Amino acid sequence: MRIDLASAPGDPERPNEDWVSAAIPAAGGGVLVVLDGVTPPRGEDGCVHGVPWFAARLGGRLTELSGSRRDMPLDRILAEAVRATADAHRDTCDLSHVRTPQATVTVVRWDDAYVEHLVLSDSVLLLQAPAGEVTAVLDDRLDRIPREVLRSVAATDALRNAEGGFFTAAADPAVAARAVTGRTPRERVRAVAALTDGASRWTDTFGEGDWAQCLAVLRKEGAQGLIGRVRTIESDPERRSARYKRHDDASAVYAEL
Repeated sequence: MRIDLASAPGDPERPNEDWVSAAIPAAGGGVLVVLDGVTPPRGEDGCVHGVPWFAARLGGRLTELSGSRRDMPLDRILAEAVRATADAHRDTCDLSHVRTPQATVTVVRWDDAYVEHLVLSDSVLLLQAPAGEVTAVLDDRLDRIPREVLRSVAATDALRNAEGGFFTAAADPAVAARAVTGRTPRERVRAVAALTDGASRWTDTFGEGDWAQCLAVLRKEGAQGLIGRVRTIESDPERRSARYKRHDDASAVYAEL
């Protein structure tokens, strides 16, 4: 088994709001957890702790439960992790605030029989078959919303964790039912990868290659190599786009099973 991961802040002057972890439980198999914390406009989220605190709490709980509770499916694990994280700051923060700290979630767990997955919001999960085919598992609800709509803070807030909009892990455990979940027989998966949108933009924003080629970069150059490629493109004045942040927190994890 090989596991490689990396994470880089979008701005060295600001804390990285991503969370990436990998675990190999004593019982065998493995777990990958990738979160992309949502930066609130103007820092307004009703919380005294902030997004990095939230991502670390939620990510830590997801990693622990995914490794120790094989009897619980991943959607139940996400619900429990959201509940526990909310309880940790319910008495000090306004969890009803529409921008209460929140994050995208990708979890992969495998044992001798199956590879399970869960994806919530716009991070990307890649599954590679033994013959080399790559399948991207996506929650595309955010992508279906016109970019011009998302330029308005009020319009984005109206769509956040709402019917017809998009969903992230925040303070309501019921969001776990919105996640894209599934499982694949272990013998049909050779490798997996999870990317926050700061890293997946190599494919879905800049079009440098398809998902299979993205996975090939991860295999050959590692997670840091992919992130480095993204940063190089972002620094090219001819490739910049007003539609996107120039740099974003970027995280990737790759595992050969």
